[in-house]
Amino acid sequence: AQQGRVREKAYGKQKIYFADQEQLPAASDAELRGLDGEIAARSAQLQALLQSCRHMEAELKDLNSSMITPEMAKEIEVLRKECASYTEKLERIKSATNHVTPEEKEKVCREQQLYRREWRRRKRMATELLDAILEGYPKSKKQFFEEVGIETDEEHGVVLPA
Repeated sequence: AQQGRVREKAYGKQKIYFADQEQLPAASDAELRGLDGEIAARSAQLQALLQSCRHMEAELKDLNSSMITPEMAKEIEVLRKECASYTEKLERIKSATNHVTPEEKEKVCREQQLYRREWRRRKRMATELLDAILEGYPKSKKQFFEEVGIETDEEHGVVLPA
């Protein structure tokens, strides 16, 4: 700094040293345009390289996420075994002799609906009858049920099917 090659600036307790640019030769307009052209060319080259790098990284990611040949062979073997077990299960079902015909299924569904309707009707009748009795009964509903010996669906965790 004392010889004048570098300059010194003080900012509080800190000092900053930098090259004295006044000692450097000034560049001509032609040199500046040449440097600007070189900067533009290098920027374009950098962009092309960055694009190529992104493309290669994406390809690497795809390759890393795909299965390798031994893994693929294992997966194929697992799928073949699974397919064979499903085929065997299908054959057992087809060869079974106790098939239910659609007519039998419909008959069973109608019967179940009939029984469910009857269950609801009888439960409603019993509930109405018990409510009528309980209007004049001096004790609680629970005590009445215990004395008479009535067991409810709820006590046994039974619910009406939908």
